[in-house]
Amino acid sequence: MPSFDIVSQVDMQTLDNAVNVAKKEIENRFDFKGTHTSIELNKKDMAINLEVESDMKLKQVEDVLLTKAMRQGLEANCFDLTKDFSASGKYIRKAIPIKNGLDRDAAKKIVKLIKDSGLKVQVAIMDDTIRVTGKKIDDLQDVIQLCKTSNLDMPLQYQNMKA
Repeated sequence: MPSFDIVSQVDMQTLDNAVNVAKKEIENRFDFKGTHTSIELNKKDMAINLEVESDMKLKQVEDVLLTKAMRQGLEANCFDLTKDFSASGKYIRKAIPIKNGLDRDAAKKIVKLIKDSGLKVQVAIMDDTIRVTGKKIDDLQDVIQLCKTSNLDMPLQYQNMKA
């Protein structure tokens, strides 16, 4: 039976490249000359740590980071920008967590979406992967289209398509 997997993973090398390109751009920008600006990728905690002098600079750094990440092929919603910054001393710090892997609630939401659509497929949650099987490949392609058009607010990839 044809099947495929729905996953939510961020390629760490691509993310690292995006962070390095953003660092380079900020070093070369005129409005950041002579200011303290730090962008660090914490691979262990899956977060990007920012440290700047003002709130306005923080917004600019976030914008540059998102732009460079999207140019590298990462989706913008893999960054959790909802966290607030913390100010201590003369610097503002912010940790931007990276959404990597499907948690239980997100997986259940996707399964419910697929089952409510009425498509003739079977859906199973396997750790942080959702396996979708069906009799026809067209049904599987309809599931992929359904997931892409629904506003799920998470980056999804479709792997292991087997006919």
